[in-house]
Amino acid sequence: MIRQFLLFPGSRRSRPARTLSAIGGVVLGLLLTTTATAEPLYPRPDPDPFYAAPADLAAHQPGDVLGARALPPLAIFPGATVTLVKFRSTNSHGAPIAATTTVLTPFGQRPGGPLLSYQHFINALGTQCAVSHALYSGDRNVTVTMPTLNVVLAQGWSVALPDHLGPYFAFGAARLGGQITLDGIRAVKQLSALGVQHSPTVLAGYSGGGLATAWAAALQPSYAPELELAGAAFGGAPMNMVTMAEALGLGPHRSFGLAMAAAIGLEREYPDRLPVSSYLNPRGLEVREQMANSCANEILTAGIGGSAGEYVTDTSIFDSREARSVVEENSLELYAGVPETPIFEWHSPDDKQIPVESIENTVRRWCAAGVRVQTQRMPAVVPLPDVDHLSAAVLGAPAALLWLDARVRGEPAPTNC
Repeated sequence: MIRQFLLFPGSRRSRPARTLSAIGGVVLGLLLTTTATAEPLYPRPDPDPFYAAPADLAAHQPGDVLGARALPPLAIFPGATVTLVKFRSTNSHGAPIAATTTVLTPFGQRPGGPLLSYQHFINALGTQCAVSHALYSGDRNVTVTMPTLNVVLAQGWSVALPDHLGPYFAFGAARLGGQITLDGIRAVKQLSALGVQHSPTVLAGYSGGGLATAWAAALQPSYAPELELAGAAFGGAPMNMVTMAEALGLGPHRSFGLAMAAAIGLEREYPDRLPVSSYLNPRGLEVREQMANSCANEILTAGIGGSAGEYVTDTSIFDSREARSVVEENSLELYAGVPETPIFEWHSPDDKQIPVESIENTVRRWCAAGVRVQTQRMPAVVPLPDVDHLSAAVLGAPAALLWLDARVRGEPAPTNC
């Protein structure tokens, strides 16, 4: 079970790892000169009123609890109680938003036991795809991977699972994910019934979830300086979307659907600077409609065989300075801030789905700034594009879990900078 901790599913129906190497190129490729006008297509509001923002949202501070309710027990987490917490967070423009996190409390919890904020990947555009919903819908992206959290639950850890894409499901807005993650921790620490007010707190995630984890660690000193984090472990995180953009272009990509979904998601978060919809041709707008409220598998299906060049009205590329700046703002390699908490980072040097050089550049910069980083390179198991990314998740998970356990026990963090 430990080997599966933090793992992305590897089935043919679910390929989140493929998304990450295509996001940047499609985002920029869709921002082309045209006279068409179309508004961003936001997701349908969640039909559950609990998720709605209260009228007095602006009166609250980031991390303030806006509501909490018990959820039914989950068979995949025997003995754990489940609590949904709504809290105030902040979007990419500094405006207040309402967000949610799902808290798993182990049976017989000892108050003050460790708290893990685990950022699961959420490759989706529809509100029904939130982790807090997917836990109950039978979504294989969750049901296949989440039971491995029983490893830490059995050790008395509580686990928070933030819906880190925000209320508009801004897939691709990585910095937003870091802020929501931090505010989710703030919120659960406010609720005395959860017993984690004084808990040592760690973060974890892989690939898309690793990116939200890494952003949370890097943002914590400026965004949530009062939070004390014992450590953050992440793997396979795409640190630079600009680098991915420059490597791709407008040709077909096997995971074009999820890459286009990222363009749609970023437009939701940056509608004035990234007006993707205004540059889509009729076929592109049709595919956008198909994807707008879909989860990962449906998005992949809608985009099979597609390409950015096929769905836009012009094939000029990289012309928009505003578009590029949005991608830069969500590229952690280009963010000047550094974490204060210790870091465990792992990846395969042969990973073709993410810019490995950007990971290593970021780690070197953090090391030079005095961050205690332990990085681990996973050997290639099978020299195939997707396999290296997914196998690294499996191979690095045991070491990451042991590293996290040492941090919550207060052991000094090792470094191989």
